[in-house]
Amino acid sequence: MAQSLQFEHKWDYAPAPEKIPVQIDDRYGLFINGRFIEPASDKWADSINPATEQSLFKFAVADQSDVETAVAAARKALPGWSGLPAQERAKYLFRIARRIQERSRELAILESMDGGKPIKESRDIDLPEAAKHFFYHAGWADKLDYAFPGRKAGPVGVCGQIIPWNFPLLMAAWKIAPALACGNTVVLKPAETTSLTALRLAEIFQEVELPPGVVNIVTGAGQTGSALATADINKLAFTGSTQVGKLLARQLAGTGKRLTLELGGKSPHIIFDDASIDQAVEGIISGIYFNQGHVCCAGSRLFVQESIMSEVLAKLDIRLASLRVGDPLDKNTDLGAINSRQQLDKINEYRKIGVEEGASLHQPSTSELPDKGYWSQPCYFADVQPAHRLARDEIFGPVLAVMSFRTPEEALSRANNTPFGLAAGIWTDKGSKIFDIAAKLKAGVVWCNTYNQFDASSPFGGFRESGFGREGGRQGLRAYLELS
Repeated sequence: MAQSLQFEHKWDYAPAPEKIPVQIDDRYGLFINGRFIEPASDKWADSINPATEQSLFKFAVADQSDVETAVAAARKALPGWSGLPAQERAKYLFRIARRIQERSRELAILESMDGGKPIKESRDIDLPEAAKHFFYHAGWADKLDYAFPGRKAGPVGVCGQIIPWNFPLLMAAWKIAPALACGNTVVLKPAETTSLTALRLAEIFQEVELPPGVVNIVTGAGQTGSALATADINKLAFTGSTQVGKLLARQLAGTGKRLTLELGGKSPHIIFDDASIDQAVEGIISGIYFNQGHVCCAGSRLFVQESIMSEVLAKLDIRLASLRVGDPLDKNTDLGAINSRQQLDKINEYRKIGVEEGASLHQPSTSELPDKGYWSQPCYFADVQPAHRLARDEIFGPVLAVMSFRTPEEALSRANNTPFGLAAGIWTDKGSKIFDIAAKLKAGVVWCNTYNQFDASSPFGGFRESGFGREGGRQGLRAYLELS
C-alpha cells in the first residue's frame, strides 16, 4: 500500500520561469555536407514537448539513402580533416566550445523544452559539461602520440554515433569531440524524441566554419540507426538500452567495424552505518532523482546497513517531500517532465509491479501535478527483496528500490548480484573500507562519498550488460585511434 509523506512547514515557492525567448523553426532538415537539406524520404515527424504534449517542431526522418549520402559526405571530408595540422583541428574544437558557452542560455532552454529536464540541470550541468568536452579534447588534438607512448596515432575513419534522449547535447559532445580531435569524421543520429539541440549544434558548426562533411547529423527513429550501423562506416559508438546494444553487436559481428557500447545499469548505492547520514541522503537524492531518474548510472538500488535503516528512511521521507515536480522552465523545479508517454507508461507499470510484489511504496502526498504533460512523483519502495523486478530491471525513472544488509560481505554480494556493471556508490567515513569495497564492486565507475560526478578527463563506461569501451579521458581516445 502506498504511504503518503506529509510534513509541516513546507516552503511555498513563487514561480520563477525562464522567460528568455528562443527561436524554433517549424521544421529542421538533415545536416549533411555542411548544410541543412530536405530528406530523400520526404518523411517528417513531430518532436513533442513532454511538459505540454504539444509539438515543438518537425524533424526529417532519414532513410537508407539519406544515411548513405551523409556517410559519403563524411568519407569525402576525411582526408582533408585528418590531414589538417593537429593544432588547426584543435582550433575548431576550441571555437565550438566557446560558441556553446556563448549560446548556453538559449541551448539550455531548448534542452529543457525538448526533453523535459529542469532548466537548472540543463543550465548548470549539461551545457557546461558539453563545452568542457570540446575544450578538453581540443587540448588532446596535438598530443595524441603522447597519449600512447611508443605508438603512432592515426584516425579510425568515418564514425557513426547514436545517442540517447536523456542527455542529448552532452552525449553529442561526448562522442563528437574525441572523434574530431583524433582526426575522424562523424555521422551522428540523435534520439527521435530529443533532436533539437543536436540540430542547433549543427548551426554552431556552420558558425565556426567547420569544413563541410566533417560532422553530419541524420534524424529519425530506430530504422535510421540501423541504417547507420550497416552503412560504410569504420566505427559505431552507441549509448542506449542494453536490448538495442545487443542487436547492434549482432549486426556488426564479423564486419570488421569497431564498436563501443554504453548501455543500461541497475547501479548499487551502499550506505554504511559509519557514513555521514545527512550527506548520504543528499547523495541518494542526486543518485536517483537527478534528471527524473533518466540516467543510465542512476543509483536505483539502495543498500542501507540495517542498524541505520530507520534513520535513513526518516530523513529520506523528509527530503523526498521537499522535491518540487513541475514546469521544467521554472528555476525552482527539481523534477521536470518524463521524456515521453511511452517512458511514463513504463514507470507507472513498475510502480504497479512493486506494489503487487509486496514492497511498500513511499511518495509525497501532493496532487499538484500539471493537467497536461508527462509527470511522475518521485518515490521509493521499502521492503524490496533481491528477487523482485524492482531490484533487477532498469526502470529509468524516479523509482528507488531500498534493501538492507548487515555486513560488508553481504552488501558486496547483493550489490554485485546483477547482470549490469556500470556504476556504484559507497558512503562511509572509513577510508580503508572505501578502497576495500570499491575494489570488489563489479562496476566501471565507483563514486565514494558522492554520486553522479563527471569530468571530461575521467573515463566513463561499464562492462557485462552495461557495455564496453570508455568515453572521456585518455582511455576514451583509444576507440577513435589506429595505433601503429
